[in-house]
Amino acid sequence: MAHDKTEQDEKVVATNRKAFHDYAIQEKLEAGIALVGTEVKALREGRANLRDSFASVDRGQVVLHHCHISPYSHGNIMNHEPLRPRVLLLHKKEIRKLIGQTQQKGLTLVPLRIYFTPGGLAKVELALARGKREYDRRETIKQREAGREMEARQPGSDAVRERGL
Repeated sequence: MAHDKTEQDEKVVATNRKAFHDYAIQEKLEAGIALVGTEVKALREGRANLRDSFASVDRGQVVLHHCHISPYSHGNIMNHEPLRPRVLLLHKKEIRKLIGQTQQKGLTLVPLRIYFTPGGLAKVELALARGKREYDRRETIKQREAGREMEARQPGSDAVRERGL
């Protein structure tokens, strides 16, 4: 019996929770990362931060900017630079598609998470996203709270029993 690929097989190193708040995500895709040895070891320790990071297409390559990978704790003087731009590995067809969408439609490439596959490869989950305005964020919060309120008022729900409604 074949083992189905699930997200539980992946070891998530870092997530960009702020991206879900600041952007309306339209499409997700997976990319590999070109890393040096100490970066891989630091990622395995879980020492990465995706806040304020983004990806752009530069000269036919997709590059991840402002992704902070802390220096490896047991590294020597040859340790990596924490904020260096990192090349993302995508097929040429995917890169051409991204160029068109980011230039014409005004979309941004935002990393959502970094994880290791069961085979030990480091991957980035990228999202094509459109920036939310302040009123869009407020509207999202209102909808979320309204949904919670409706769920709490339904008979038989846990919230009704807890509140005694």
